[in-house]
Amino acid sequence: MCGRYVSTRSPQDLVNLFDVTRWDPAQALDPSWNVAPTDDVWSVLERVERDTGEITRQLRQLRWGLVPSWAKSLSTGPKMINARVETVTEKPAYRRAFAKRRCLLPADGFYEWQTVAATRTTKSRKQPYFISPEDGQAMALAGLYEFWRDPAAPDDAPGAWRTTCTIITTEATDAAGRVHPRMPLAIAPDDWSAWLDPAHEDAGELRALLTAPAAGHLDARAVPTTVNNVRNNGPHLLDEVTEDPSDA
Repeated sequence: MCGRYVSTRSPQDLVNLFDVTRWDPAQALDPSWNVAPTDDVWSVLERVERDTGEITRQLRQLRWGLVPSWAKSLSTGPKMINARVETVTEKPAYRRAFAKRRCLLPADGFYEWQTVAATRTTKSRKQPYFISPEDGQAMALAGLYEFWRDPAAPDDAPGAWRTTCTIITTEATDAAGRVHPRMPLAIAPDDWSAWLDPAHEDAGELRALLTAPAAGHLDARAVPTTVNNVRNNGPHLLDEVTEDPSDA
């Protein structure tokens, strides 16, 4: 799975990197070294403008944790932070979004946890790892988004409509695979347009665009356990720690 990630690039950097044509400079998110479920996150998506019919590439804030349109409350979101690629075109919560509402979620890298077995003198524990492209480039995680309306609120009430998202995952390989059995999928830059195009609905072609982040050239390093608490944030969470040889 992908339950935490890092996103520290500024909106202007993301606008330039992803060739965004529409965004609201008034919107702002602080850099985060510990993005957690239900956080607002940056996303890149394409929408058809109602007044002109033009497709624009937009930078938007979405809430991480997809809430299907038919859900009764936002509490569904934390259970749907990830969508398995093996079933994403079949499950009712995701199949309509996969057909029409795909997005990219910019990330510097993601965290996974490896269980360290207990010894005669220590308890079992989970060691966090930061997994990122070897070349330091940004990752464009493959995501889906959905619109949800609070059934208890008037249409014009603040927060009556929410836009939420999920990250598509697959079996882990390479550096990520030695830490955790699942990992997020990404979209290569040459395929961003095809993935985001809301008129592109061929499930087979879309699935073919899903790739391992950084083409599998990933680095995994052990980081402090302070990342385990979602209230902790800052670049110190990426400090490398020395793994105990006795744990190997």
